Amino acid sequence: MDNHLKSQNTFQTALQTPLARKKFLKYTLFSGGTLMLGLDACKKGNPPSPEVTDVGSGDIGILNLAYALEQLEAAFYIKVNESFYTNATEAEKAILSDIMYHEMTHRDFFKAALGRSAIRELITDFSSIDFRSRSSVLGTAKALEDTGVSAYNGAGQYISNPDYLTLAGKIVSVEARHASAIRDLLNPLSAAFAGDDVVSPTTGLDFSRTPNSTTGGPSIVATANTFLYTKISAIHLP
Repeated sequence: MDNHLKSQNTFQTALQTPLARKKFLKYTLFSGGTLMLGLDACKKGNPPSPEVTDVGSGDIGILNLAYALEQLEAAFYIKVNESFYTNATEAEKAILSDIMYHEMTHRDFFKAALGRSAIRELITDFSSIDFRSRSSVLGTAKALEDTGVSAYNGAGQYISNPDYLTLAGKIVSVEARHASAIRDLLNPLSAAFAGDDVVSPTTGLDFSRTPNSTTGGPSIVATANTFLYTKISAIHLP
């Protein structure tokens, strides 16, 4: 059985298996901690620049790109929840905590579903973020969530396996909820939750971006690499 078929079978099993939150939490906090330890190790020394990790091509490449984005988001929210920014309200803490659990679950789902086809665990670089600052944290969260939604929307048209497309549709809807929640924290009770910068005022549809498109700003890959020490590429994707 080739690796692609193995990954597809693993994916089918993961897709059909219910996930208990507490069981996932025990595993994801450990694996999330591994990412944090990797980042700390980088800060303590001056390691050589890592080789770029390419996500691959076809459906597996698209899933690996999603896995990379979920790794990044999970690591970010774990860091946010370790020590909330100054004057964070209980409501804000609850929202950021729930988003963290979602992102960790997404990350671990992709890792399990991809099996041996999964890219390596990435090391994050959050040195540009002031985690004590509300505006810095929520501004970064907004950028990550908006990027994730547009990335899923842009990649969907290239997914050939209908099961993969079903998963992408379910996850992008959750990411869109995250994006709206963060936008509402930044601009409460305003139209910003679905602003014209992310939802077309003409069609009422979310914008979409392919992995390497630079239309309207940095590409999905470039945005992700802003917060990654181990850089990624998607040269074999549209």
